[in-house]
Amino acid sequence: MVRTKIGFLLLVASFFFWGKSWSNRILIPMGEDQKNHLKAYGVAFWLLERQQTEVLWLLNYEGGSFMSAYSPKLETECKTRGVSFKVISETEASRIESEIADPTVNMNMVKLLNAPKIAVYSPKTKQPWDDAVTMVLTYAEIPYTVIFDDEVLNGKLPEYDWLHLHHEDFTGQYGKFWSSFASAPWYQDQVNETEAMARKHGFKSARELKKAVVLKIRDFCMGGGFLFAM
Repeated sequence: MVRTKIGFLLLVASFFFWGKSWSNRILIPMGEDQKNHLKAYGVAFWLLERQQTEVLWLLNYEGGSFMSAYSPKLETECKTRGVSFKVISETEASRIESEIADPTVNMNMVKLLNAPKIAVYSPKTKQPWDDAVTMVLTYAEIPYTVIFDDEVLNGKLPEYDWLHLHHEDFTGQYGKFWSSFASAPWYQDQVNETEAMARKHGFKSARELKKAVVLKIRDFCMGGGFLFAM
């Protein structure tokens, strides 16, 4: 009787692992079925960062879904981060790829291979809630480095692949809040900080400082760097 129970359990286990071997892709939908879109981007970055496998970005398929080879670690990571996913068979994956390849539909498939090194242009004294970019990346668990005028002017930009901006004002006029908050301590601190930065780098005004920063960012883009801005 004991041998019969053991044999039955082994049979069930073999069916389970056999099923997993045929369900060898994980699809991370990015449409309405996704419970946490930002964390889903973080999972895709996590895969690339560890160079475990390539990630397919299915543009315009279920909101721009991600698909990758099945692994228990990936399944666990999705569950841990609260990311919706589907374990699909190789046959289903091939069907999806064929659907995307149809020239009559507006879809495409991009193979992602490397995790970019990300920089965010933001004042070091800015509070976390003042910058939507850093808030989003932190929540998504995507690593980044905050850089500002010092790093840009000292030639650090080429060390990164992506540069993200939020709502920066490069005119040297201290932003749109002057009419309402010119006397506010936090606003005056920003003005003083910018003017001190200009003097530090040998510029007579904030306008000259920001112009130099913009030219460095231009050179970064001309050299192949990616700029994302709002």
